[in-house]
Amino acid sequence: MAFKALLSSQVEGLIENKIVLLEEEQLMQGDVTVSIEYSTVNYKDALALTGRSPIIRSFPMIPGIDFAGTVIQTSHSKFNIGDKVIANGFELSQTHYGGFAQKARVNGDWLIKIPSKFSTKDAMAIGTAGYTAMLAILALEHGHVSPNSGDILVTGASGGAGSIAIALLTELGFRVIASTGRMEETTYLKKLGAVEVINRQTLSQPGAPISKPRFAGVIDSVGSHTLANAIAQTNYGGVIAAFGLAQGMDLPSSVLPFILRNVTLSGIDSVNAPIAIREKAWARLAQDLDLNKLALTTKTIGLSEVTTIAPEILNGQIRGRTVVDVNL
Repeated sequence: MAFKALLSSQVEGLIENKIVLLEEEQLMQGDVTVSIEYSTVNYKDALALTGRSPIIRSFPMIPGIDFAGTVIQTSHSKFNIGDKVIANGFELSQTHYGGFAQKARVNGDWLIKIPSKFSTKDAMAIGTAGYTAMLAILALEHGHVSPNSGDILVTGASGGAGSIAIALLTELGFRVIASTGRMEETTYLKKLGAVEVINRQTLSQPGAPISKPRFAGVIDSVGSHTLANAIAQTNYGGVIAAFGLAQGMDLPSSVLPFILRNVTLSGIDSVNAPIAIREKAWARLAQDLDLNKLALTTKTIGLSEVTTIAPEILNGQIRGRTVVDVNL
């Protein structure tokens, strides 16, 4: 049976995105076929859709690094027909058809079952952004950062990962300082639990290699000078969990904070994380995430609106999470 998909092609070096109808036999190889209910638009998706970064490595491609839905065919020992499953990362949207479609066929080793607390829509309201935020919190905990350690800085706070990081951290008892370039979102960020909201310009300019300590931990989605300044202001024994590059891929920092203050910089990879780590992160999300706060972060669009919203995500104009109902 034909299904709807957003297909990206490369035409004279430019990305062209179209809604098309495909047949199930056109899906790629895999041992689990999923009827997709929801996907989501992440920063990486926006890079792929606009061609701003070479995320897609094989054309034509169904982009979308996430999806949630129901298993309709399987030869994988871990899954049965009717199971509700999530896919995040791996080769989706790079070399394997992704989540901006009504069906997907993938390697079952890329899937995990959705915790019973969450619907498929909840799972995509969380998506890669929220799952990455949870991985970052696990890194802070691994470094023995606790609510008694001091303030936690969250950069890129009004974005998807930042929003969910704030909701999770405050539920766990942390005092959160949110950094954003959209000070008009202050009320929204405080509803999520931030006790203080600062303008990102206080962190985004070149700064000293080491500064007055202020933060026990940092969750950073921005990179470049913002990350460097966050490192410079981290307390003795503090931990920075870094996973973004919205400001840039460079890190104009120094070894001084790492040596003099025993600071740890922990890189967070959500794309190729082993299944055991993914399952731990999703179990913690089910335990620690307030669904009412999740709802505050979320808006829903149809498949045809995905390409319109991508440039807005890259320009930092979208609050929180954007869920895609692939059947709209």
